[in-house]
Amino acid sequence: MTNSYHAKAIAAIFAVLILSSCGNTIRGAGQDAANAVNATEDAARDVKNAAD
Repeated sequence: MTNSYHAKAIAAIFAVLILSSCGNTIRGAGQDAANAVNATEDAARDVKNAAD
């Protein structure tokens, strides 16, 4: 095996690690957005109940 083969293998491993971490970041951002929506809905519900 040549040094070129090893360099390509290492580059492929790093690419997979980087892409998987991006997926986790995007998933976390989606969860944060969902939590913000839920908090807004809860606050609106509390205001409605207080007005009744």
